[in-house]
Amino acid sequence: MKLLLTYTGGTIGMIQSPDGDLSPFDFDEVIRQVPEIKQMDCEIDTIQAWDPLDSSDINHNHWIKLANILNDNRSSYDSFVILHGTDTMAYTASALSFILMNFSKPIILTGSQLPIGVLRSDGRENLITSIELAMTKREDNTPAIQEICVYFEYKLFRGNRVFKRSSQAFEAFSSPNYPILADVGVNIDIHEEYTLSPEKNYFFEPEMDSHIAVLKFFPGIDEAFLRNTILNSGRNAIILQTYGSGNVPKLDFLSDILDEARDKGVLIINTSQCPGGGVSQPAYAASRMLRHSGVLSAGDMTLEATITKTMWLLGRGKQGKVFEQLFLKNLVGERTI
Repeated sequence: MKLLLTYTGGTIGMIQSPDGDLSPFDFDEVIRQVPEIKQMDCEIDTIQAWDPLDSSDINHNHWIKLANILNDNRSSYDSFVILHGTDTMAYTASALSFILMNFSKPIILTGSQLPIGVLRSDGRENLITSIELAMTKREDNTPAIQEICVYFEYKLFRGNRVFKRSSQAFEAFSSPNYPILADVGVNIDIHEEYTLSPEKNYFFEPEMDSHIAVLKFFPGIDEAFLRNTILNSGRNAIILQTYGSGNVPKLDFLSDILDEARDKGVLIINTSQCPGGGVSQPAYAASRMLRHSGVLSAGDMTLEATITKTMWLLGRGKQGKVFEQLFLKNLVGERTI
Protein backbone atom coordinates (compact mmCIF):
# COMPACT_ATOMS: atom_id res chain seq x y z
CA MET A 1 0.00 0.00 0.00
CA LYS A 2 1.00 3.59 -0.61
CA LEU A 3 -0.08 6.41 1.67
CA LEU A 4 0.44 10.16 1.31
CA LEU A 5 0.93 12.02 4.59
CA THR A 6 0.23 15.74 4.15
CA TYR A 7 1.23 18.38 6.69
CA THR A 8 -0.60 21.71 6.94
CA GLY A 9 0.50 22.89 10.39
CA GLY A 10 -1.24 22.95 13.74
CA THR A 11 -0.26 21.99 17.27
CA ILE A 12 0.92 18.50 16.27
CA GLY A 13 3.84 20.08 14.42
CA MET A 14 4.69 22.76 16.95
CA ILE A 15 7.62 23.12 19.33
CA GLN A 16 7.40 24.93 22.65
CA SER A 17 9.90 27.70 23.41
CA PRO A 18 11.30 28.27 26.93
CA ASP A 19 8.78 31.13 27.23
CA GLY A 20 5.91 28.75 26.51
CA ASP A 21 5.12 30.03 23.01
CA LEU A 22 4.32 27.51 20.27
CA SER A 23 5.82 27.83 16.81
CA PRO A 24 6.00 25.44 13.80
CA PHE A 25 9.06 23.30 13.23
CA ASP A 26 10.25 21.20 10.30
CA PHE A 27 7.90 18.46 9.08
CA ASP A 28 10.75 15.94 9.14
CA GLU A 29 10.91 16.44 12.90
CA VAL A 30 7.29 15.23 13.19
CA ILE A 31 8.32 11.98 11.51
CA ARG A 32 11.42 11.65 13.70
CA GLN A 33 9.23 12.00 16.81
CA VAL A 34 7.17 8.96 15.69
CA PRO A 35 9.73 6.32 14.62
CA GLU A 36 6.99 3.65 14.81
CA ILE A 37 5.80 4.85 11.41
CA LYS A 38 8.79 3.10 9.82
CA GLN A 39 7.55 -0.23 11.21
CA MET A 40 4.20 0.00 9.43
CA ASP A 41 3.54 -2.24 6.46
CA CYS A 42 2.98 0.67 4.14
CA GLU A 43 5.02 2.89 1.84
CA ILE A 44 4.53 6.40 3.21
CA ASP A 45 5.42 9.55 1.30
CA THR A 46 5.20 12.98 2.87
CA ILE A 47 4.34 16.40 1.49
CA GLN A 48 3.99 19.82 3.05
CA ALA A 49 0.90 21.60 1.71
CA TRP A 50 2.28 25.08 2.46
CA ASP A 51 4.41 26.83 5.06
CA PRO A 52 2.98 25.55 8.37
CA LEU A 53 -0.08 27.49 9.50
CA ASP A 54 -2.02 27.75 12.69
CA SER A 55 -5.38 26.39 11.61
CA SER A 56 -7.12 29.63 12.63
CA ASP A 57 -5.43 31.14 9.54
CA ILE A 58 -6.84 28.54 7.15
CA ASN A 59 -9.60 29.68 4.80
CA HIS A 60 -11.49 28.55 1.69
CA ASN A 61 -8.47 29.15 -0.56
CA HIS A 62 -6.44 26.66 1.51
CA TRP A 63 -9.26 24.10 1.19
CA ILE A 64 -9.04 24.41 -2.58
CA LYS A 65 -5.25 24.09 -2.57
CA LEU A 66 -5.41 21.03 -0.31
CA ALA A 67 -8.14 19.48 -2.46
CA ASN A 68 -5.96 19.99 -5.53
CA ILE A 69 -3.08 18.15 -3.83
CA LEU A 70 -5.37 15.22 -3.03
CA ASN A 71 -6.94 15.20 -6.50
CA ASP A 72 -3.55 15.31 -8.24
CA ASN A 73 -2.33 12.34 -6.18
CA ARG A 74 -5.53 10.27 -6.17
CA SER A 75 -4.33 7.69 -8.68
CA SER A 76 -0.86 7.38 -7.13
CA TYR A 77 -1.85 6.50 -3.55
CA ASP A 78 -4.23 4.13 -1.82
CA SER A 79 -4.95 6.37 1.15
CA PHE A 80 -4.29 9.80 2.64
CA VAL A 81 -3.69 11.26 6.10
CA ILE A 82 -3.67 15.01 6.74
CA LEU A 83 -2.07 16.62 9.78
CA HIS A 84 -4.11 19.70 10.62
CA GLY A 85 -4.70 22.11 13.50
CA THR A 86 -7.77 21.37 15.56
CA ASP A 87 -9.42 24.81 15.53
CA THR A 88 -10.68 24.56 11.93
CA MET A 89 -10.20 20.84 11.31
CA ALA A 90 -13.96 20.23 11.14
CA TYR A 91 -14.36 23.01 8.56
CA THR A 92 -11.61 21.58 6.37
CA ALA A 93 -12.93 18.02 6.63
CA SER A 94 -16.43 19.17 5.76
CA ALA A 95 -15.27 21.31 2.84
CA LEU A 96 -13.22 18.44 1.40
CA SER A 97 -16.23 16.11 1.60
CA PHE A 98 -18.04 18.33 -0.91
CA ILE A 99 -15.12 19.39 -3.12
CA LEU A 100 -13.90 15.77 -3.43
CA MET A 101 -17.31 14.11 -3.60
CA ASN A 102 -17.11 10.33 -4.11
CA PHE A 103 -13.29 10.34 -3.84
CA SER A 104 -13.74 6.72 -2.66
CA LYS A 105 -10.41 6.47 -0.86
CA PRO A 106 -9.59 7.08 2.81
CA ILE A 107 -8.82 10.70 3.69
CA ILE A 108 -8.29 11.05 7.44
CA LEU A 109 -7.55 14.34 9.18
CA THR A 110 -5.91 14.29 12.57
CA GLY A 111 -3.86 16.46 14.88
CA SER A 112 -3.27 16.91 18.57
CA GLN A 113 -3.98 19.04 21.59
CA LEU A 114 -0.31 18.95 22.68
CA PRO A 115 2.77 19.28 20.44
CA ILE A 116 4.16 15.95 19.31
CA GLY A 117 7.49 16.65 21.03
CA VAL A 118 5.83 17.02 24.45
CA LEU A 119 6.01 13.94 26.71
CA ARG A 120 2.24 13.58 27.17
CA SER A 121 1.34 14.46 23.58
CA ASP A 122 -1.72 12.82 22.09
CA GLY A 123 -0.21 13.35 18.64
CA ARG A 124 1.66 10.04 18.39
CA GLU A 125 -1.39 7.84 18.93
CA ASN A 126 -3.57 10.01 16.73
CA LEU A 127 -1.07 9.86 13.87
CA ILE A 128 -0.26 6.14 14.13
CA THR A 129 -3.90 5.08 14.39
CA SER A 130 -4.96 7.38 11.55
CA ILE A 131 -2.45 5.63 9.31
CA GLU A 132 -3.65 2.20 10.48
CA LEU A 133 -7.28 3.15 9.78
CA ALA A 134 -6.37 4.49 6.35
CA MET A 135 -4.66 1.16 5.58
CA THR A 136 -7.52 -1.06 6.78
CA LYS A 137 -9.19 -3.21 4.12
CA ARG A 138 -12.51 -5.05 3.95
CA GLU A 139 -12.72 -8.74 3.15
CA ASP A 140 -13.08 -7.92 -0.56
CA ASN A 141 -9.81 -5.92 -0.39
CA THR A 142 -11.54 -2.55 -0.80
CA PRO A 143 -10.78 0.24 1.70
CA ALA A 144 -12.78 -0.01 4.91
CA ILE A 145 -12.99 3.79 4.91
CA GLN A 146 -14.01 5.49 1.67
CA GLU A 147 -14.79 9.00 2.86
CA ILE A 148 -13.31 12.08 4.51
CA CYS A 149 -12.96 11.55 8.26
CA VAL A 150 -11.56 13.06 11.43
CA TYR A 151 -9.71 10.77 13.85
CA PHE A 152 -9.12 11.94 17.40
CA GLU A 153 -8.70 10.27 20.79
CA TYR A 154 -9.74 6.70 19.90
CA LYS A 155 -12.70 7.70 17.71
CA LEU A 156 -13.19 8.03 13.96
CA PHE A 157 -15.82 10.54 12.87
CA ARG A 158 -17.43 11.42 9.55
CA GLY A 159 -15.72 14.65 8.56
CA ASN A 160 -18.85 16.63 7.82
CA ARG A 161 -20.59 15.52 11.02
CA VAL A 162 -18.05 16.63 13.59
CA PHE A 163 -17.28 19.80 15.53
CA LYS A 164 -14.63 20.80 18.04
CA ARG A 165 -16.20 20.61 21.48
CA SER A 166 -13.24 21.39 23.75
CA SER A 167 -10.06 23.45 23.62
CA GLN A 168 -8.53 21.56 26.56
CA ALA A 169 -9.70 17.93 26.60
CA PHE A 170 -7.92 15.26 24.57
CA GLU A 171 -11.42 14.16 23.54
CA ALA A 172 -11.73 17.38 21.56
CA PHE A 173 -14.34 16.44 18.95
CA SER A 174 -17.95 15.31 18.99
CA SER A 175 -20.53 14.10 16.48
CA PRO A 176 -23.89 14.46 18.23
CA ASN A 177 -26.13 13.74 15.25
CA TYR A 178 -24.34 10.78 13.64
CA PRO A 179 -22.71 7.64 15.09
CA ILE A 180 -18.94 7.38 15.16
CA LEU A 181 -17.40 5.30 12.36
CA ALA A 182 -14.85 3.43 14.47
CA ASP A 183 -13.85 2.78 18.09
CA VAL A 184 -10.19 2.19 18.79
CA GLY A 185 -8.95 0.25 21.81
CA VAL A 186 -6.95 -2.96 21.90
CA ASN A 187 -8.71 -3.66 18.59
CA ILE A 188 -9.91 -1.34 15.86
CA ASP A 189 -13.67 -1.75 15.55
CA ILE A 190 -14.99 -0.17 12.35
CA HIS A 191 -18.77 0.21 12.22
CA GLU A 192 -19.25 -0.51 8.54
CA GLU A 193 -23.01 0.02 8.72
CA TYR A 194 -22.36 3.74 9.26
CA THR A 195 -19.61 4.24 6.67
CA LEU A 196 -20.13 5.52 3.15
CA SER A 197 -19.64 3.33 0.10
CA PRO A 198 -19.83 5.80 -2.78
CA GLU A 199 -21.73 4.41 -5.75
CA LYS A 200 -21.50 7.44 -8.04
CA ASN A 201 -18.53 8.52 -10.08
CA TYR A 202 -15.92 10.78 -8.54
CA PHE A 203 -16.01 14.38 -9.65
CA PHE A 204 -13.81 17.27 -8.62
CA GLU A 205 -15.55 20.59 -7.92
CA PRO A 206 -13.06 22.96 -6.22
CA GLU A 207 -14.98 26.23 -6.39
CA MET A 208 -15.92 28.05 -3.16
CA ASP A 209 -17.69 31.39 -2.59
CA SER A 210 -17.01 32.89 0.83
CA HIS A 211 -19.49 35.78 0.49
CA ILE A 212 -21.71 34.55 3.30
CA ALA A 213 -22.41 35.60 6.89
CA VAL A 214 -23.41 33.85 10.11
CA LEU A 215 -25.90 35.71 12.30
CA LYS A 216 -26.44 34.42 15.82
CA PHE A 217 -29.72 35.35 17.50
CA PHE A 218 -29.56 36.62 21.07
CA PRO A 219 -32.14 38.05 23.47
CA GLY A 220 -32.57 41.74 22.67
CA ILE A 221 -31.50 41.56 19.02
CA ASP A 222 -32.77 44.68 17.23
CA GLU A 223 -34.04 45.68 13.82
CA ALA A 224 -31.05 47.81 12.80
CA PHE A 225 -28.61 44.97 13.43
CA LEU A 226 -30.75 42.43 11.55
CA ARG A 227 -31.40 44.78 8.64
CA ASN A 228 -27.74 45.74 8.25
CA THR A 229 -26.50 42.15 8.44
CA ILE A 230 -29.15 40.54 6.24
CA LEU A 231 -29.80 43.28 3.69
CA ASN A 232 -26.82 45.63 3.66
CA SER A 233 -23.79 43.38 4.10
CA GLY A 234 -23.49 42.36 0.45
CA ARG A 235 -23.60 38.64 1.30
CA ASN A 236 -25.01 36.02 -1.06
CA ALA A 237 -26.26 33.90 1.84
CA ILE A 238 -27.00 34.48 5.50
CA ILE A 239 -26.91 31.58 7.96
CA LEU A 240 -29.14 32.24 10.96
CA GLN A 241 -28.16 30.54 14.21
CA THR A 242 -31.52 30.29 15.91
CA TYR A 243 -32.73 28.87 19.21
CA GLY A 244 -33.57 25.23 19.90
CA SER A 245 -35.14 23.46 16.95
CA GLY A 246 -34.98 26.59 14.80
CA ASN A 247 -36.99 29.17 16.71
CA VAL A 248 -36.79 32.97 16.53
CA PRO A 249 -38.44 35.67 18.65
CA LYS A 250 -41.73 37.21 17.53
CA LEU A 251 -40.38 40.41 15.99
CA ASP A 252 -42.83 42.36 13.83
CA PHE A 253 -40.07 43.53 11.48
CA LEU A 254 -38.33 40.18 10.94
CA SER A 255 -40.67 38.75 8.31
CA ASP A 256 -40.45 41.99 6.29
CA ILE A 257 -36.64 41.83 6.36
CA LEU A 258 -36.65 38.19 5.28
CA ASP A 259 -39.13 38.87 2.47
CA GLU A 260 -36.98 41.75 1.24
CA ALA A 261 -33.89 39.55 1.36
CA ARG A 262 -35.64 36.86 -0.68
CA ASP A 263 -36.67 39.47 -3.28
CA LYS A 264 -33.02 40.56 -3.51
CA GLY A 265 -31.89 36.98 -4.10
CA VAL A 266 -30.18 36.59 -0.71
CA LEU A 267 -30.39 33.00 0.50
CA ILE A 268 -31.39 32.58 4.15
CA ILE A 269 -30.58 29.37 6.03
CA ASN A 270 -31.75 28.30 9.47
CA THR A 271 -29.39 26.33 11.73
CA SER A 272 -29.67 25.68 15.44
CA GLN A 273 -27.39 27.04 18.15
CA CYS A 274 -27.67 23.58 19.73
CA PRO A 275 -25.01 21.15 18.46
CA GLY A 276 -27.35 18.19 19.00
CA GLY A 277 -30.76 17.72 17.42
CA GLY A 278 -31.10 20.15 14.58
CA VAL A 279 -33.76 22.34 12.99
CA SER A 280 -37.40 21.37 12.59
CA GLN A 281 -39.03 24.54 11.29
CA PRO A 282 -42.72 23.53 11.29
CA ALA A 283 -42.58 22.16 14.85
CA TYR A 284 -43.24 25.46 16.62
CA ALA A 285 -45.06 28.66 15.71
CA ALA A 286 -41.80 30.48 16.48
CA SER A 287 -40.17 28.76 13.49
CA ARG A 288 -43.14 28.51 11.13
CA MET A 289 -42.70 32.12 10.02
CA LEU A 290 -39.20 31.31 8.76
CA ARG A 291 -40.48 28.50 6.57
CA HIS A 292 -43.21 30.72 5.16
CA SER A 293 -40.55 33.33 4.32
CA GLY A 294 -38.59 30.79 2.27
CA VAL A 295 -35.85 30.19 4.83
CA LEU A 296 -34.05 26.87 4.22
CA SER A 297 -33.58 24.41 7.05
CA ALA A 298 -30.10 23.06 7.72
CA GLY A 299 -31.71 20.06 9.42
CA ASP A 300 -29.20 18.25 11.61
CA MET A 301 -26.10 19.51 9.79
CA THR A 302 -23.31 20.99 11.85
CA LEU A 303 -22.61 24.69 11.47
CA GLU A 304 -19.32 23.73 9.78
CA ALA A 305 -21.13 21.59 7.21
CA THR A 306 -23.78 24.28 6.68
CA ILE A 307 -21.12 26.92 6.01
CA THR A 308 -18.94 24.82 3.71
CA LYS A 309 -21.84 23.32 1.76
CA THR A 310 -23.25 26.81 1.20
CA MET A 311 -19.85 28.12 0.04
CA TRP A 312 -19.43 25.14 -2.28
CA LEU A 313 -22.87 25.41 -3.88
CA LEU A 314 -22.53 29.17 -4.36
CA GLY A 315 -19.03 28.67 -5.77
CA ARG A 316 -20.50 26.37 -8.40
CA GLY A 317 -23.01 29.06 -9.38
CA LYS A 318 -26.04 27.42 -7.78
CA GLN A 319 -28.82 29.89 -7.00
CA GLY A 320 -32.54 29.95 -6.32
CA LYS A 321 -34.42 26.66 -6.68
CA VAL A 322 -31.35 24.74 -7.79
CA PHE A 323 -29.47 25.81 -4.66
CA GLU A 324 -32.50 24.91 -2.52
CA GLN A 325 -32.85 21.43 -4.02
CA LEU A 326 -29.16 20.60 -3.58
CA PHE A 327 -28.88 22.17 -0.13
CA LEU A 328 -31.84 20.17 1.20
CA LYS A 329 -30.49 16.95 -0.33
CA ASN A 330 -28.14 14.63 1.54
CA LEU A 331 -25.15 14.61 -0.82
CA VAL A 332 -22.29 12.99 1.13
CA GLY A 333 -23.81 11.90 4.43
CA GLU A 334 -23.91 15.42 5.88
CA ARG A 335 -27.59 15.37 6.91
CA THR A 336 -30.42 12.99 7.74
CA ILE A 337 -33.28 15.52 8.25
